[in-house]
Amino acid sequence: MKEQTQTTGQFLPVSEAEMQARDWHYYDFLCITGDAYVDHPSFGFAVITRLLESRGYRVLVCAQPDVRSKQNPLAAYKKPRRAVLIAAGNVDSMVANYSVSKTRRKEDAYSPGGKPGNRPDDASITYTKLAKDAFPDTPVILGGLEASLRRFAHYDYWKEAVRPSILFESGADILVYGMGERAILDIAATFGKKGTIADMTDIPGICYKAASREDCPKDALEIAPFEKVRADKREYALAAKLQQREHGYTNTQPLLQRHEKDGYLVQNRAARPLSTAEFDAVYDLEYQRTYHPMYESAGGVPAISEVRFSVIQNRGCFGGCRFCSLAFHQGRVVSTRSDESILKEVGLLAQMPDFKGYIHDIGGPTANFRAPACKNQLQNGACKDRQCLTPEPCKALEVDHSKYNSLLKKAAAVKGVKKVFIRSGVRFDYLMLDKDDSFFRSLVERHTSGQLKVAPEHCVDHVLAYMGKPPFMVYRRFKEKFEAFNKKAGLKQYLVPYFISSHPGCKLEDALTLALYLKKEGVMPEQVQDFYPTPGTLATAAYYTGLDPLTLKPIFVAKEAGEKAMQRALLQWKLPQNKQLVQEALKTLKRYDLIGHGKECLISPEERGKNDAVHGTKNRNNKATRGQPNRRRNRH
Repeated sequence: MKEQTQTTGQFLPVSEAEMQARDWHYYDFLCITGDAYVDHPSFGFAVITRLLESRGYRVLVCAQPDVRSKQNPLAAYKKPRRAVLIAAGNVDSMVANYSVSKTRRKEDAYSPGGKPGNRPDDASITYTKLAKDAFPDTPVILGGLEASLRRFAHYDYWKEAVRPSILFESGADILVYGMGERAILDIAATFGKKGTIADMTDIPGICYKAASREDCPKDALEIAPFEKVRADKREYALAAKLQQREHGYTNTQPLLQRHEKDGYLVQNRAARPLSTAEFDAVYDLEYQRTYHPMYESAGGVPAISEVRFSVIQNRGCFGGCRFCSLAFHQGRVVSTRSDESILKEVGLLAQMPDFKGYIHDIGGPTANFRAPACKNQLQNGACKDRQCLTPEPCKALEVDHSKYNSLLKKAAAVKGVKKVFIRSGVRFDYLMLDKDDSFFRSLVERHTSGQLKVAPEHCVDHVLAYMGKPPFMVYRRFKEKFEAFNKKAGLKQYLVPYFISSHPGCKLEDALTLALYLKKEGVMPEQVQDFYPTPGTLATAAYYTGLDPLTLKPIFVAKEAGEKAMQRALLQWKLPQNKQLVQEALKTLKRYDLIGHGKECLISPEERGKNDAVHGTKNRNNKATRGQPNRRRNRH
């Protein structure tokens, strides 16, 4: 990445009037996003636009164009000199618009005032079609999370069908996947040399179209074509496994997937992660660190509140959770910023007028991953057929929290900072492998605000194995140690555990086992997430195919609405609205011994009788009785 030029120190223009105010008679890139315009480094759109600006390119921002208008909203813009860049937003547009029960969300944290309706379904496709209509001869480049996770033929939970690559379905010219800084600068430089799309086929971190096999890289690995994975679930599962296996910047092969009517999708090797110096440079750009003033009258953009006083310190994750899309997007090799860059940002936050003295987070996908998992990853990338932490920790795994602990202490010492918390979550099994308890003690004594959020996800080992999580005994030991450190420090702090219901491999009896554990421990989970099948994860492949993608062996999947509702209700059995579903679950499992007044009982005879009289026992699928999923961790 080349040297940066001076930026303007103001928001990028959002209209032709603002372009004229800068005396711009042309611009290079029209950048469209499905989110409101928030100029903050936790928004990938802001990073890419600021990076382009720092290289001297002129960027015009188009946030949430009104697709409900009778006229093409892009028709009012002049034609960009280089290209149209499109991202659906910080999350997949369908996840942003719909809950796991496929009902419309009532809020959108990434829109003005938190009001829904500003982002279309399948935003990348919708925006691309508008751009192609307004600027027929201008290249369209897709990027962001939605495009990255849908780059191959993929199962779409909302349409309950296998869809083609979003590159073909949208009609875009190139797709940038993963963290896009290197790729977008290479694309921009090619345009600057009067190059075309045909001159970009060797850029790492992109997908492009090829008319025939002869036009594809000779060393590419061909996975099952779209038509085959749509017709054969075993082929779909195998393709998903190969996509995960070959996602990397080294020791991998380019991938091909034929789409019969459209040609070949070609995925080049992933872009190399940014070095620490490059990472620093990206986050040292002159972000305004808030939403555009045009949203003030609507009440601002709620999403900024979660990140306003937080600092991103790493990228990538070697955790290996199968329900999480982070590794397929950011990669498994962790890269980090320098202490100097992070402390500089903490200093900036401490000078903001509304700063109250608390840094909410210094983290990332997993806060306590501060370096690549092992030396081998630095040279050869992540292992193709071995996870770092599960089913057992790799012998080559290097466990060290000393640098992260030191960073947190330095941040807490910055003038104006009272305390530094960790909100993005720690991987407790990695923490338990550290023979030095210094960070654990510090986490308890200095960086926990009464409650520490953790994600054991379940308590049944075979379910945890399907999730890519450690055996439950690891969490038990972590909990015991957490409580011991609190007692020694004279503190009363608590763990807030997160759990997933209906994950592939989890049966109703497994949900009951978890419910009985929670009751025994006196824990009533504040949030339970019903498994949400999102594109690009191994768990979604298992959900759709009924096969474990890594072994191709059959796996149980709870798809029937009644069972999913019962699984979720069991984990929050105390809630009055869940009593009928809990009763149905116990009857289904013939666990009448758990209906009564004993220590393990989940429902009393009085409650059973009341529910029978008021609700009956056949309303399993009644929407009014189903627990609605909470939006918690944005793992997508």
